[in-house]
Amino acid sequence: MTVLRFAGTTLPDGDVGEFFVADGRITLEAVPDADLVATGWIVPGLVDAHCHLGLDDLGAVSRAEAEQQAIMDRDGGALLIRDAGSPLDTSWMQERPELPRLIRCGRHIARTRRYLRNYAHEVEPGELAATVAREAAAGDGWVKLVGDWISRDVGDLMPSFTAEEFALAIATAHEYGAKVTAHCFGEEVLAGLIDAGIDCIEHGTGLTPELIALMVERGTTLVPTVMQLEKFPEYAAAGEARFPAYASTMRRLHASTRQTLMAAYDAGVPLFAGSDGGGVARHGNLAGEVLALAELGLPAAEALGAASWRARAWLGHNPTLTEGDPADFVVYDADPIRDLRVLQAPRVVVLRGRVVYSR
Repeated sequence: MTVLRFAGTTLPDGDVGEFFVADGRITLEAVPDADLVATGWIVPGLVDAHCHLGLDDLGAVSRAEAEQQAIMDRDGGALLIRDAGSPLDTSWMQERPELPRLIRCGRHIARTRRYLRNYAHEVEPGELAATVAREAAAGDGWVKLVGDWISRDVGDLMPSFTAEEFALAIATAHEYGAKVTAHCFGEEVLAGLIDAGIDCIEHGTGLTPELIALMVERGTTLVPTVMQLEKFPEYAAAGEARFPAYASTMRRLHASTRQTLMAAYDAGVPLFAGSDGGGVARHGNLAGEVLALAELGLPAAEALGAASWRARAWLGHNPTLTEGDPADFVVYDADPIRDLRVLQAPRVVVLRGRVVYSR
């Protein structure tokens, strides 16, 4: 049995010393003659809480392409991925020990002709609860709804379903033991979702002080995908000729993004990092999302925790690196809390006790 040795400063506690990796787990018991693999700042495996393995801007990709996406994310330090909707069945990835740990959300569930083509199960209200039940039974404990999207009839963002229809869908998922998250850009859809007990909101640019207070009361989490929100002016420009009201809405939401998200953070809404990799966003750039959270105003340790120890705890994975813990971690040459740009250049990535990337 090969035993690996690592030394340095382990975050988030800042403990200085060394530990060993044997049989995929951490041990603090010294092993004579163990190979020293790396020294530096050691961070529990990063978490991409909003990522789309298995799709591009046209829909599902091949298994080979999805594998490359997963490797790009892994080599960027993302060792745990919460899928946020994919038309490709990615369950086979969970049998591949060299690929990131994956929490599958299944396929997006949207209203007919009210989302990106080839991405979602597109259903009418009478089909929503049954579709949620099927996705909840087939997934890994999460279901992804498309909360709002542009309505061609109205020419602006509109909720995909009524508050009552969403409430039945959320209750159905909960009956199956699954949590629910939803894509939400605008304001109108949010009150019904949060009041119905949705577990997480994606993006959240339409949040108001009242809705933020309701999220705090209900324990609803938020994955803002800040890098994606920075594209709102592009979306507005692309849709302006046909949908000027939509373009105006997207510009208004973009203008208030920082104020909205920092209000949620300051109120105590748990924020987590999601790169939105897939579609128009590239894979392997979770570090960019951590930097974007810090640029909003989150302290560096909070921004990094949103992509590491806090996110791991939220998703039910061990947030520490101590005796007996799974050996999933990233080693950096310098302290990422002092300079988050360090996250863009991992020295060594260890997944399930194996070195899967080094430079």
